[in-house]
Amino acid sequence: MMPFASDWYVDRGFHGSASIKNVLPILAPQLSYKALGIQEGGSAQRLWMEAILDGKHPDQKEKILSDLVEYCGLDTLAMVEIYEALGRVAGSCN
Repeated sequence: MMPFASDWYVDRGFHGSASIKNVLPILAPQLSYKALGIQEGGSAQRLWMEAILDGKHPDQKEKILSDLVEYCGLDTLAMVEIYEALGRVAGSCN
């Protein structure tokens, strides 16, 4: 988040945000959260708390956990792809 929040790398497509959801489509457009069962961090946190800590949704627990693994996996891959894209940009500046 630091390169974007600190304005070290700015793109109009970020819409003034340093959020991964705004940065990702510009730097790694091949990745998207749109097809996932969980599409944003707030929902991921809430569903994890409800399913694991609160014992809600017992009939959906395995699906929620599967969706969380998929969501977190994409989040991790997205950070790697963004890091690599920034490396390419930095390398082209030399």
